[in-house]
Amino acid sequence: MKRRNFIKNSVLGAMAPTFLNNQSLWAMGNIDQKLLENENVLVVIQLNGGNDGLNTVIPVNQYSNYKNARSNIALVENKILKIPQSELIGLHPSLKNLAALMNDGKGNIVQDVGYPNPNFSHFRATDIWHTASNSTEVLESGWAGRFLALDHPNFPEGYPSAKYPDPLSIQIGSVVTTALQGPLYSMGMSISDTTNFYNLIENSDEPVPNTLAGKELDYLRQISKQTNKYSETIKAAALKVSQQKEYPNLSLASQLKIVARLIAGGLKTKIYYVRLGGFDTHSGQTAADTSTGTHANLMANLGDSIKAFQDDLKFLGVADKVMGMTYSEFGRRIKSNASLGTDHGAAAPMFFFGEKVNPTYFGKPTTISASVANNDNIPMQHDFRSIYASIMKYWFCSDSVEMKSVLFQNFDTIPLVLGSVCGYVTATEPELIGTRLKAFPNPFQETINLNFVAKGGQSSIQILNMNGQEVAPEISEEFEAGNHQISLNLSHLQSGIYLARYRNEEYQVVVRIMKQ
Repeated sequence: MKRRNFIKNSVLGAMAPTFLNNQSLWAMGNIDQKLLENENVLVVIQLNGGNDGLNTVIPVNQYSNYKNARSNIALVENKILKIPQSELIGLHPSLKNLAALMNDGKGNIVQDVGYPNPNFSHFRATDIWHTASNSTEVLESGWAGRFLALDHPNFPEGYPSAKYPDPLSIQIGSVVTTALQGPLYSMGMSISDTTNFYNLIENSDEPVPNTLAGKELDYLRQISKQTNKYSETIKAAALKVSQQKEYPNLSLASQLKIVARLIAGGLKTKIYYVRLGGFDTHSGQTAADTSTGTHANLMANLGDSIKAFQDDLKFLGVADKVMGMTYSEFGRRIKSNASLGTDHGAAAPMFFFGEKVNPTYFGKPTTISASVANNDNIPMQHDFRSIYASIMKYWFCSDSVEMKSVLFQNFDTIPLVLGSVCGYVTATEPELIGTRLKAFPNPFQETINLNFVAKGGQSSIQILNMNGQEVAPEISEEFEAGNHQISLNLSHLQSGIYLARYRNEEYQVVVRIMKQ
């Protein structure tokens, strides 16, 4: 489907919700034969509020500069957790259970994920991530909704059916994320909270008050149970699972426990969204002991919940077909503020976990200079739309035409998953021997020369300011394999620090440049 058709259709609105035990259930499609052949499931964990990536994945190779930039919240060096993916980085000490997955080869990290010209509003930044738009474009449909709609062009006609009875995507939460909005209809349904889920499968309801309004609510519940299209399918899947591994009493864990139960019960749902909030840590991010406090509690909730979920999937015999990922709408600034917190920033790391992930480290440790200004941001290494393209290619086995139909343009991909999943020879990030980006003279006055080694194929060069905004036209063209040099006239820039970013397929590198 062409991009203009997506945009044209998406403004027509979503199908109105029905209600089930106070759950908003958005009508949705079902899985066609092509997707049924690929049983892989994606579980997306949203870290709502803007996670401080620099206290999540710490550049231990630059510890002194890190400590200097955020002396009041920096983690003590000997408490940072080591992982085999790279000796140059470490994890927050509260992520011990996530570190255990990393040590077992069941996780990876994509460093500094963002997009050009980042937006620092929670609402707009979230919308950009969900719709896969650029920062100046507003889309009404979501990336996952468009992906699911590709294989269901006639939806909602004929859905559900005996052949396709299952929800296509599920959000644990009261409102279906925009990411699951298709070009015309929402492709997702919402289970508003964990209590209502168990009420459904146990045929029980929370008591209603003995009032006229309460009696009306009770009547509506009965009618909605009779007419809802998917409740019986969900209930049947859940009841197939009589035993699960123990989960900690945590908000994220309770959501993931439901997801594991539905997957193990045979539900053919492809994508699940869950949410962990509280990451808007402008103040009080840490306590006097910087390894404790608000952010530490969030990290523990995340790591402990993921580990319990992964253990349960293995116990239930479905771990091989599930991959999880985390994301946040943006990261935080490099420098901490005076309130023991961090302000809205740009890029942040993402975690992937599962039995089939490629257990490596994509990128390089965040670069921190000896002198950091208050507004300095973490430069982007990977575009988040490259992550979506990589999921489609390596996990859902999509081809390039499908990827471009969903994302509207071609993006570099990262081998997040073992190559055997979709029949690739290897999913190991390429080692480009001698690949580099050198800038000279540096500092420069008007013109700077960039020297790089191309693997061959499409390459691009961007010049960004410390807020991640493009300050010169992007260069994007085909380069033959070998050494290349280009000269850029940047005389229009004010004096200061900038970033030169080079990409050649999976390989990316960022260097700091100074205009005198």
